[in-house]
Amino acid sequence: MRDLFRPGRSPMLAPNAAIATSHPLSTAAGLAVLREGGNAVDAAIAAVATQCVVEPAMTGIGGDCFVLYAPAGGEVIALNGSGRAPKAATVEALKSAGLTDEIPQMSPHSVTVPGAISAWTKLHADHGSLPLDRLFRDAIAYAESGYPVTQRVAYDWAKSVDALSQDEGAAAAYLFAGAAPRAGAKVANPALAATLKAIAKDGASAFYAGAVAESLVARLKALGGLHTLDDFAAGETVADYVTPIHANYRGYDVYECPPNGQGVVALMILNILEGFDLGPDISEAERVHLHAEATKLAYHHRDHLIGDIDHLPHPTATLLAADTIASLRRRVSRETAQEATLWTEPEHQDTVYLCVVDRDGNAVSFINSVFKSFGSARHDPKTGVLLHNRGSSFRLIEGHPNAIGPNKRPMHTIIPGMLRKDGETVAPFGVMGGHYQAAGQAALLSGIIDRGLDVQAAIDAPRSFSFDGVLEVEPTIDRETVGELEALGHAVEPAAGPIGGAQAIWIDREAGVLHAGSDPRKDGLALGF
Repeated sequence: MRDLFRPGRSPMLAPNAAIATSHPLSTAAGLAVLREGGNAVDAAIAAVATQCVVEPAMTGIGGDCFVLYAPAGGEVIALNGSGRAPKAATVEALKSAGLTDEIPQMSPHSVTVPGAISAWTKLHADHGSLPLDRLFRDAIAYAESGYPVTQRVAYDWAKSVDALSQDEGAAAAYLFAGAAPRAGAKVANPALAATLKAIAKDGASAFYAGAVAESLVARLKALGGLHTLDDFAAGETVADYVTPIHANYRGYDVYECPPNGQGVVALMILNILEGFDLGPDISEAERVHLHAEATKLAYHHRDHLIGDIDHLPHPTATLLAADTIASLRRRVSRETAQEATLWTEPEHQDTVYLCVVDRDGNAVSFINSVFKSFGSARHDPKTGVLLHNRGSSFRLIEGHPNAIGPNKRPMHTIIPGMLRKDGETVAPFGVMGGHYQAAGQAALLSGIIDRGLDVQAAIDAPRSFSFDGVLEVEPTIDRETVGELEALGHAVEPAAGPIGGAQAIWIDREAGVLHAGSDPRKDGLALGF
């Protein structure tokens, strides 16, 4: 039982259905759909559509989406809803436009054709049951009449004032007398409401063709973008079903979407860690150290080898092979922090994640993102659409697996997860936080499987993240542990803000109970009935 003298939530328990999101209005929208008889896919779409209105720094219909869907009694289905670069986008073209080392957040070249609406409508057509106008009802109402800004949303909003102020459309839509709204203020986006109504009526074509596409292409071209109406038209069918990848961790099968997502990185971290005892008796410093070392190795491989699946130098099966993992595990020292190196024996924020389990046992793991806070910070006033900046993940290095190219998908940090055992779904789960997500998934699952924590306690647990030569730690990691980590050679720094966020729903089939957790680092909650 949770120590009642320590602050923290208990997991939400429900006998029939559950939903967990990082925003209360999103959770409420999905729960209402579940109560009306909608299934898990319906509830997920209703929830994410609402969140695209009420949490604009983190997500939007101008972003991308990945989904894992586990129908009751069936196999896991993966849907890649990430957009592609314009046909005219090449390393040479961008360098001719003045870019050298990277694609900046606000560059129009950071905007790939958004894939979210393609993914939503495909998933809905194939697995939904209620009409889109019902599923979009709350989102449209909040966009039209206004929604109250929650505390965490206000915190994230305030950090993006500089970027938003550089775009006339974004400043007009998201700043008030030059400032972010305070918590409790009410904000509306009627142009977005109109776009959502059009999509509810006419489907994906309302976004990828006609007035909406024409307005978005004109906005991007005015900024120097290479996008065309043909690029957007192709985006209508960009979402496609892909074969999920998976690996076993201490008897549980962990499912992820394949590249261009970084799910393979989460699996690599888990497989490296499986060779170590991470039970409740080891010290916190040893646990953080081992996780940091595995993370460094896996992310080093991500940055060199992961991109669009059609351009990978190695298949994911090779990266997850026992020999590969064993060679990486041998590079982990318990005594000292090491530099990450590539395996050579044989031949990088802002997101919302939600999960749903319905009364029939269907489970959805769903993630939608604009990448950086407010994405590219480029807003189209006519449509109310804020455009993401996932294309900033592309490299400007000819021959790199993640080099920008015509119709290519960039490496994605967003990764939904699904946990199964003996052929049955155990838990949809996911972690938000840009680059942290793969490391966060490994830490979350280790907390549940290795330490026996319930889903909420595993979500609440103190976090650390080894990235780009620095080991960030949350203030809940005590000074003694920090000292031990420094003695091991880690460059430890206090985290500037909460590290990521998470949701998960654990299915206890024997008791007939769902255990759902939602991250207190965000404003959300888990609900069920």
